Amino acid sequence: MSGVQTLTVGADEGEQRLDRWFRRHFPHVPQGRIEKMCRKGEIRVDGGRVKAASRIAPGMQVRVPPLPDSEDEAPARPQRPAVPDKDAAMMMDAVIYRDDHIIAINKPPGLPTQGGSGQTRHVDGLSEALRFGYDDKPRLVHRLDKDTSGVLLLARTRAVAQDLTAAIRHRQTRKIYWALVAGVPTPYLGEIKYGLVKAGGHGKGGEGEKMRAIHPREIDSTPGAKRADTLYATLYRVAGRASWVAMEPITGRTHQLRAHMAAIGHPIIGDGKYGGSGQENMGDGWGAQLGGIISKKLHLHARSMTFEHSVTRKTVTVTAPLPEHMAQSWETFGWSEDLAADDPFEELM
Repeated sequence: MSGVQTLTVGADEGEQRLDRWFRRHFPHVPQGRIEKMCRKGEIRVDGGRVKAASRIAPGMQVRVPPLPDSEDEAPARPQRPAVPDKDAAMMMDAVIYRDDHIIAINKPPGLPTQGGSGQTRHVDGLSEALRFGYDDKPRLVHRLDKDTSGVLLLARTRAVAQDLTAAIRHRQTRKIYWALVAGVPTPYLGEIKYGLVKAGGHGKGGEGEKMRAIHPREIDSTPGAKRADTLYATLYRVAGRASWVAMEPITGRTHQLRAHMAAIGHPIIGDGKYGGSGQENMGDGWGAQLGGIISKKLHLHARSMTFEHSVTRKTVTVTAPLPEHMAQSWETFGWSEDLAADDPFEELM
């Protein structure tokens, strides 16, 4: 073990984060240990306490506590699960925003956010490929349904994860979704306030469970029902057959958008769970299907998310392009992504 050292930030090192400077000088010391030494006040800059993310500049004096002389003396790290090269490349290609604190990906449809019964391939596990030099993989702060694509945030540190999770829980973020729905919702701009209650599934483990919509007048008298609120805006339509709809969930209930659109008679295209045979569209398909060349996959996409950055406190908006099957449907109808306003709900605010 080395003793206490005081090092001067060199003139050629420029302004940078303390942890990055530290890792360049002591590459065998893991990120987690650097953060712990900062929290305990063992690492100091010009005599003062600092955080791992603090900025240092040439001429500053960095107090370095006793450190292991080599990687052999450092605490053993848990073995990281290997991510197949193909999946690692897919995850890195999905990144649409990254800084020192937050990563946002455009989650592909069909990929679960977390593991469940029989699910071994999911974002939470594959995020091992998104360390980008950090010792810890990024942490999930919210979820998207397996078949829903779009913006999904991950925090690169525990503190940022706690901050973002709290912001989402207290509705301090905005999420706008795009969907292709059966028919044309009217009025074109409106609000859905049906409550939601869980309806059990049919399998041994409750497989197939779904949310049942409850009229607002019946919420208080229905055991287990929770209030739910969704704004929607009908952007473009194909005669009376289908519509491009933007939705903003004010509450965050399970399957809220899918259940709400089905409740008003306009299920999301490709939604076998909430479309159902009772929502047949002009006889050319089952459930919420348009038939022809329109994909049978769920047409629901988390288009954008706006939040206050946990560290800079600046407002950040992350936008995700449509997945391939929805982009093909949009092309079929002659729509392009730039036709929609950034905030279709501006006049409701």
